[in-house]
Amino acid sequence: MGQYSDLKSKCLKANLNIKKHNLAIFTFGNVSLIDRNKKVIAIKPSGVPYEELDEEKIVILDLEGNIIEGSLNPSSDTKTHLYLYLKWDKINSICHTHSTYAVGWSQSLQNVPVFGTTHADHLTQDIPCTTPMEDSLIEGNYELNTGVQIVNHFQKNGLNPEEVQMCLVGSHGPFSWGHNESDSIYNSVVLEEVCKMAFLTKTINPDVKRIKNSLINKHYYRKHGKDSYYGQ
Repeated sequence: MGQYSDLKSKCLKANLNIKKHNLAIFTFGNVSLIDRNKKVIAIKPSGVPYEELDEEKIVILDLEGNIIEGSLNPSSDTKTHLYLYLKWDKINSICHTHSTYAVGWSQSLQNVPVFGTTHADHLTQDIPCTTPMEDSLIEGNYELNTGVQIVNHFQKNGLNPEEVQMCLVGSHGPFSWGHNESDSIYNSVVLEEVCKMAFLTKTINPDVKRIKNSLINKHYYRKHGKDSYYGQ
């Protein structure tokens, strides 16, 4: 057993969960994990179908993007993942998908409003959508600049990535993260479902407003914080 076998195993299972939860088709999407003690990340290889993935194909890189273990090219989104790990030291896994409703909202360039309690169970605020990337950044180090785009949007809008563990990159698609790979996948599934619900809500009633703050706070804080009482 190699020194990265556990990291590879977790990364493989997380990436297979993208397919299991219908968050992407063909080769779309990727999950990464970081081992901050060993200063390496594990990530899906680029362009490999999920049904062909195994532990041997998972790529291990150092935090500068150099391949430590693996014979395949890492995900084309690797630099985005590395930048987020560098800037946000409390996150340990990142998931990027092209799930239908989340991409739809990304392409609309609109935040996803808190329309109901399902959303409020996870966030007290709208799911943020970044502005489209400037041409100079697209033509530059595009994948790195996608990470810059996300971090800058959070800083500009006073968002805490430990509280808001998901976002939409304008004209691109969703990213989510968490303390481990289960969190990042869970947040991706929730993001897609909330985007679907919001789309249906707007379709039924285009003039619908955000729910009351009192209801948002009730649902969020009964699950989160020192006075939470949801679950066992």
